[in-house]
Amino acid sequence: MKSQQKPVYGVVFAASAFLIWGLSPVYWKVLGKVPALEIIMHRVLWSTLLLFFMIAFKKHRNEFIAAIKNRHTFLFLFPSAVFLGSNWFIYVWAINNQYVLQASLGYFITPLVNILLGMIFLKERLRPLQTTSLVTAAMGVLCLTVYYGKFPWISLSLAFLFGCYGLIRKVAPIGSLTGLSIEMLLFFVPALAYIVYLDSQNIGTLFHISIRIDLFLIGTAVITTAPLLLFTMGTKLLNLSTVGFLQYIAPTCMFLLGVFIYHEPLLGVELLAFVLIWTALCIFSIDSVKYYLTGSRIKG
Repeated sequence: MKSQQKPVYGVVFAASAFLIWGLSPVYWKVLGKVPALEIIMHRVLWSTLLLFFMIAFKKHRNEFIAAIKNRHTFLFLFPSAVFLGSNWFIYVWAINNQYVLQASLGYFITPLVNILLGMIFLKERLRPLQTTSLVTAAMGVLCLTVYYGKFPWISLSLAFLFGCYGLIRKVAPIGSLTGLSIEMLLFFVPALAYIVYLDSQNIGTLFHISIRIDLFLIGTAVITTAPLLLFTMGTKLLNLSTVGFLQYIAPTCMFLLGVFIYHEPLLGVELLAFVLIWTALCIFSIDSVKYYLTGSRIKG
């Protein structure tokens, strides 16, 4: 691949990943009558089988076997799997209970949560504009908290769970495909046992409602693994500031779906909160671009 073509391919890969994530509420709405926990169990089951199939035909078999034998790997991947699974559960539950906008807000906040976690755990320093963006985002969350009279737990849970997952995977010494495979493997047996139990009690969904629902349940393997792999391929070819811009595709799509397709009510205070969050993201993005361009000139 020619060097000048790499950024183009990188944008295609990463943008495709975020577009899939952003439009995924349409997929989960089809499974709206299936309990969120059952959906997650199917997601784990079919994703594990698909990932094992991929590992069998790729050059990751040795890495996977070595990781399985290394007990320290599980010190990283067990908590990351818990964070990822919890994020999935809350996300699917929110989508199927008409909280698409709150889910969207959560993923708008995620990049800023990543900055905060990096500052706390990785001793990364915030530049002035980054601090401003965090304060602005916090004001948006505070608006919702005051208006609702309760903690906006859906948005913040999604943001912090995915942020913690990203933090662990950042420091974990293991590849993306192998790491995801082991994360799924950790919950494969409980997921299989739960699905078998539901079927034995005649309360399971698979093979009991329609072929369409069956295919969508099995298809959770693709909707789960495809964007993760595309994201990994894209980030290897792009600088982080570009990835940061592309990351906003997903929550923007979710926001537009919630307002224009699913007609969720958008109250004035919610609009104000979103404007504050978008402003924070713009400040953060401008700072990232300036920092990247300044660094490039210095290196040049």
